[in-house]
This record gives sequence, structure tokens and C-alpha cells, in this order.
Amino acid sequence: MSSTTSSTVALYLTSDACIDIDTEQLFDRASLVKSRKSVRIPICDIPYWSPGMIANATFFGDPEFGPKYFRSENSSEEFGNRWRAAIGNWDDKIVVDIGCGSGNVYAAVGGLPRSIFGIDISYGALEHAMQLGYTPLLADAHNLPLIDGFADIVTLNAVLHHCDDMARVLSQAARIVKPGGLLITDEDPLANMPEYRGLALPIRAARKRFPMYWLPGRSTVYTHPREEALRLATELHNRNPGDGVTPALYIDTLEPLGFSIELYPHYHNVGDELFQGDPGRMGFTDNLIKLLCGSNAPPAPQSIACIARKAS
Repeated sequence: MSSTTSSTVALYLTSDACIDIDTEQLFDRASLVKSRKSVRIPICDIPYWSPGMIANATFFGDPEFGPKYFRSENSSEEFGNRWRAAIGNWDDKIVVDIGCGSGNVYAAVGGLPRSIFGIDISYGALEHAMQLGYTPLLADAHNLPLIDGFADIVTLNAVLHHCDDMARVLSQAARIVKPGGLLITDEDPLANMPEYRGLALPIRAARKRFPMYWLPGRSTVYTHPREEALRLATELHNRNPGDGVTPALYIDTLEPLGFSIELYPHYHNVGDELFQGDPGRMGFTDNLIKLLCGSNAPPAPQSIACIARKAS
């Protein structure tokens, strides 16, 4: 492990954090059969690996699928514009990107944060993020081994719905934000997406089981059956009717912790204009899904962005 990386992470670890356990033992336990000859990334002890955690570590750390996700997802101009507008200026700030994956947020936003820590459970993804400039830490977002109140900005991009306990992860993220700091999340699917209603339900089920890539919502990026199956296994809260995030998740979790909250439901084709009241527009697939749900189905943007500021 790089001594610089180790010493930088150590500044913000809790006193009881258990770091640098045997790497091969950890990956064997998680059924991730890729041995490492040397440890370059600090690893926090994770006593229990849920099936969802293993799925996420496997897919996003896969040497083929992980880079494809980095290239194809969250790489649009709108994505970068939206995140830059939400963050403002993070130069000379301490940033923690929870569930950073291969580093999409930093790759899109750029800038010169004082430190940008990438937290993830996928070693392979963290290796890529490290090349972009992240200070990596392999840890469980449900139990962050980090001290309270040190980060100027904490980000979670398309993370919560990949976690077993969304409220727990959100509260852990909130804990490490300093007074006056920002917690920003985006691209978690809304529970009221129209895909979960009407005729769209059996089509949603069919597209998971059969290689009919023309079906609404079927991925045109992950076209190999194993690849698509692994990706879908990571979507812990995007599988069944009613799955996804709700405004109540943010309000009930963050307001008691002293945060003021702004929520922005949106489609993925919108950039910084989201924060001027434009949620974007439904694309062809969105319109088709809405039609299948029934003409009376209410508008339902794909995702929600949350900008929460901790009281000073």
C-alpha cells in the first residue's frame, strides 16, 4: 500500500477502525477469486458480506464490465453539468465520494479538491478511481470507519439503491459532513417510476429473463446475458413494484440530523437547468413506458437529486 495513501486516510479514521486485514482472505470470503500480489489500497475489515455487497463488488470490479460501466454510464455532458452545478466549487475542499465506483463523479466534475476520498467495496473499481486521483478506501458504506464531521462535501452518485439499508447509508454519509457542509446524492430511481405500473410490469419481468433488447428499459449496453444478470443483481432497490427512493427517505433521515434539504426529481437528460426548475423531458422509451402504464399514469421522472446542507 502506498504510504502516502495510508497516511492520508489515517487522518480521518475512527480509533477502532481495523484496516489492512489480509487481502486474499477478504476476497476469498466474498467469493471474489482475484488474488492480489501487493496491497495498494487500504481495506477496512468487513465482517459480513451480504449477497448484494458481493454482487456490487463483483460487477463493478470486473475487468471487462467495470470499465464499460465507467465509459457508458454517467458520462454525458448533462451529467457533468448537473453535478458541477450541485457542487459549486470544491477546490481546496475535503470531499468524500461514497460508492465512488471507478470515479465517475470526479471524472465529470474535475477541479482541485484538497483531498477526494473514494469509498467503495469493489477493489477493482477503486484501482481505477485511484488512477484518476482519488484516495481510495475499501469499506462498507453501512459502517464507515471515518470520524464525524470532517468532510466539506459528501457525494453519492447512483449509490443508495445498490445498498441493503438505504437509510443507514444516508445517515452514515450525513455523519461525516462538517457543520455547514454539503451532502449531495443523485441518480437513485424514484419509487413511483411508471415502469412499475400497468402493462410495463410484465415487460419489465420479460426483459430481465430474455435477450429482447428492443423491450422498453432493456439495457443496450450490457448485452451479454451474464453481464446483464450481474448488473441487475446489484440493483437491490430497483427490482419490484414500489422499489426505489422517496422524498420521505431524505426528509426522515436528514432533517433530524440538522440538514436543510432541496429535492429535484428529474429525467437523466437534464443538466444544470434542473436547478432552475426544469426537470428535463421524457425520451421515447419513457413515453412508451408511460403509455403502457395507462393514459392516466402521472408523470414520474426517473431519478431524484438531493442537495442537503448541514446546519453550521
